[in-house]
Amino acid sequence: MWELYDELIEPIPAELCVDEAITGKYWTFVHADGGTGPGSGGAGLAMTLDKPVRPRTLTKQMAGMSLRALAAFSKSWNFEEASLGVAAINAWWNAPRQKAAALSLGIGNDDSFSFWRERVVGKKVAVIGHFPYLETKIGDVCKLSILEKRPMEGDFPDSACEYLLPEQDYVFATGVTLINKTLPRLLELSRHCGIILAGPSVPLAPPLFRRGVIDLQGFVITDTARCAAAVMGEAHSGIFDTGRRVSLTEEMVK
Repeated sequence: MWELYDELIEPIPAELCVDEAITGKYWTFVHADGGTGPGSGGAGLAMTLDKPVRPRTLTKQMAGMSLRALAAFSKSWNFEEASLGVAAINAWWNAPRQKAAALSLGIGNDDSFSFWRERVVGKKVAVIGHFPYLETKIGDVCKLSILEKRPMEGDFPDSACEYLLPEQDYVFATGVTLINKTLPRLLELSRHCGIILAGPSVPLAPPLFRRGVIDLQGFVITDTARCAAAVMGEAHSGIFDTGRRVSLTEEMVK
């Protein structure tokens, strides 16, 4: 089950080191600039999951640590550590100098659901996680099923994925599924239709296309200092002013 994670971690150059790592209230930020050479990194985000279910083993001082070593903590069952690990993965794959990030299509202020709205008309659509305003963004044009760990009125519990996902035309999932380790199974259940991964936690990593992802709707940080300040300032949406929302499909990187 760790093969997916290994495919995201192993391409990170061993010599690339962490400059800064911040765990904020809502977002986790990792920066590994590395200069301008072929091993260059950038900055990455992941949603902060901080429930201390398992003991933390990662030191609080991460500056100077190998970025690849920090990325390996994406496998941790301490989800605060896993958030740091995924942010480290994104500091590599989502760096503006990376080929995939450079090829990605900027989607402006559109979110993933507005971007896909016309394509899901009349379709059966499942969304993993209750994103804001789903009912008005796409719920009025498709048969929408929302699966949520903490269900709101009208939602399905997340355990319903085993039954509902094989019946869908489209499946959307938050990048947080990479942090909480549910993504490998969600990919298996969505093989027939593919899955759209959405949000700043999503790596713009072409290896994910081999596993059935059809669109990586992620985030590229272009103002590193401002993003770090937004994370420390505990501004939930302020991060979106520090970069660009993007869409990356397999056709773009062929």
